[in-house]
Amino acid sequence: MSEGKSTTFDGWLLGAVLMLSAIGLIMVYSSSAILAHERTAGDSFYFLKKQVLAAGFGWLALVLCLRLGYRKLARLAYPLLLLAIAFMVLVLIPGIGVKVGGAYRWMRLGGFSFQPSEFAKLVWVIYLAYSLAKKREKMRSFSIGFLPHLLISGLLVGLCMLEPDFGSSVALLFVMFVMLFAAGAKLSYLVGSVLLAIPFAYHAITSSPYRYQRMMSFLDPWANRQGAGYQVAESLMSIGSGGLWGLGLGEGRQKLFFLPEAHSDFVFAILGEELGLLGVTLVVVLYAIVIWRGIHIALRASEPFGCYLALGITTLFAFHAVVNMSVVLGLLPTKGLTLPFISYGGSSLLVCLAATGLLLSVSVIPRKQTQRGGVEIRPSKHSAQAVEAPL
Repeated sequence: MSEGKSTTFDGWLLGAVLMLSAIGLIMVYSSSAILAHERTAGDSFYFLKKQVLAAGFGWLALVLCLRLGYRKLARLAYPLLLLAIAFMVLVLIPGIGVKVGGAYRWMRLGGFSFQPSEFAKLVWVIYLAYSLAKKREKMRSFSIGFLPHLLISGLLVGLCMLEPDFGSSVALLFVMFVMLFAAGAKLSYLVGSVLLAIPFAYHAITSSPYRYQRMMSFLDPWANRQGAGYQVAESLMSIGSGGLWGLGLGEGRQKLFFLPEAHSDFVFAILGEELGLLGVTLVVVLYAIVIWRGIHIALRASEPFGCYLALGITTLFAFHAVVNMSVVLGLLPTKGLTLPFISYGGSSLLVCLAATGLLLSVSVIPRKQTQRGGVEIRPSKHSAQAVEAPL
């Protein structure tokens, strides 16, 4: 292929994701080595090995999504949605779904654990991008542009709440509202549905003892220091003790069986403790780059499907990152959402890297249009012959 026809993808985005993934592997080992040694009778690398394996599959998925291109997903939007719903139904069946901590959120596939809600969030973005692009001329219609998406989101949210997984439910709804707003849905529909949802959200919190306790511990974690507020209090102590420079990599104290979920939901607290304000700032800057480039890619997309897909993926990354860091800092109630690319969790890492591949594929532009930050690649046979999806 001639030089004029070569293509480029966004190097800034890829570089930021690569750095976040590397930081994630380092912090997963640092925060889990002692716990792994205790649980596995001597294998300090247990959690790291599983995370490295997930990262390997994730980077393979990233490359495949980049090489195949995002346009092929338009034809798979409905089958993927049905598959995601099927997985979320199956995970609720005892014997298929695995109950951990009182929730059915995981399935066993061979020797691996799989979290259907992580897959469902990406599929939800793909479906919404396809649907919004297809209906872009009728988005101000309640019966066509708003109601169908609300009903399908209600089904997915209902399945999440049965697990229960309140954090993923909020993520699904937040992504939908951002994408509907960007697509031109009437603001009155969006605001009205939020107002109608408030009583249901209030009931979901007050009717569940553990959610109510989480809310109370968020309002005053020190009032119940040894109870519901324990995790938040330990997190604040962890990240607050890091200071400017941190205690040093591997020198954190809260991971010594004081802070629960130190390698997963609260890995950001250990990062702050060991790497200090400078480490926290680096991670925040890297997420800012991911969000900046994601929005840039969405604005420059050559077609509506690519634009909405890039916006949805970027929104999903931003929501997870902001909520997780806010929970660690005591700014939001505990939600159980992972920190993208960093927290321990194979399903989350795999889906995030696959989503990055799709985002990079949307960013592919002719070399002559490349701005600073592009990285040259050779397009695959499929992407070279790709045409606009029948939206």
